[in-house]
Amino acid sequence: MATTNLSYYDKATIPNAKNFRFGIVVSEWNPEITNNLYIGAEQALIENGAKKENILRWDVPGSFELIFGCKKMVETQKLDAIIAIGNVIQGETKHFDFVCEGVTQGIKDINLNYDVPVIFCVLTDNTKQQSIERSGGIHGNKGIECAIAAIKMAQLSVDSTK
Repeated sequence: MATTNLSYYDKATIPNAKNFRFGIVVSEWNPEITNNLYIGAEQALIENGAKKENILRWDVPGSFELIFGCKKMVETQKLDAIIAIGNVIQGETKHFDFVCEGVTQGIKDINLNYDVPVIFCVLTDNTKQQSIERSGGIHGNKGIECAIAAIKMAQLSVDSTK
């Protein structure tokens, strides 16, 4: 269980995102969760200088499809960072384990094979209530945290080429 509010950050420590382009790939599965994560991410990007027209959203059917969506986004769009938004809730079968492991490894592989950082914003909770609490509920919004990570990683990419 999260012990801090995921939405808190010190704006003074965040680079200005006005010159960055962001992609956000959003799973359509559990849309009440993933759309809230998207809203948090988009708002945080804009609050830190990103222009709305520099935020590209693609939807994919489920969390497992985030891998292909992010890969295609990296290959076809000129972006500084991508956020992969999904939600997997524990059920009665091992499907949860396979999807979580596959998505985690897939996003990791994209980060290793391409020069665009892909931020993992996939909630993997035991219950829907836990997901609600982390997508705008009592624990804040993980989408905000991931947007801040995307800005910082985009700046790291710029700084590392100097």
